[in-house]
Amino acid sequence: MFTGLIQGRGKVKGMMPSGGDLRLQIDVGSLPFDQVEMGESIAVSGCCLTVVEFDASSFVADVSTETLACTTLGQWALGRSVNLERAMLPTTRFGGHIVSGHVDGLGAVESIVQDGRAQRWRFAAPAELLRYVAKKGSIAVDGVSLTVNEVDTGGFEVALIPHTVAHTGFEFNRVGDAVNLEVDLLARYAERLLATEQA
Repeated sequence: MFTGLIQGRGKVKGMMPSGGDLRLQIDVGSLPFDQVEMGESIAVSGCCLTVVEFDASSFVADVSTETLACTTLGQWALGRSVNLERAMLPTTRFGGHIVSGHVDGLGAVESIVQDGRAQRWRFAAPAELLRYVAKKGSIAVDGVSLTVNEVDTGGFEVALIPHTVAHTGFEFNRVGDAVNLEVDLLARYAERLLATEQA
């Protein structure tokens, strides 16, 4: 599990096709990387990946065809900036919201408007995901925990403070770029419970 609070920004260092899927190497950049362990989970722009190899400054993860098809990862190129977060520990301060690292679908940057020192970003999203998005609720965009300011039938809007823009991949995003979306896990469970009660 993750919190959606990005711990560092890295880059795609290697992309090696392997048996129909992909082996990915990530340069960890500013991510605190001491005491990394084989098999631990690291969220890479919202995608939970398993460390299968590592050295002092990078790690390797295998990426399935399912992940390539359901996330932006299949569109990545060498040198791309990625958001990084290591999995929570029992002692971790919980400052974001519950994020699983299982991407629900893709959205797209629709507009970026300066608002004081902050920026208002609007993302287009599919209807099947917007049903779980609520005003003042939480959503993860490329692994970043954000608060929803507005939501309608076509998408949602968030505010990004200067710190968030400067310390995540949002610094490099442009209108039209695809993003990974993970809706609030609690909303999914609430829907399932209600459906079970009505059955």
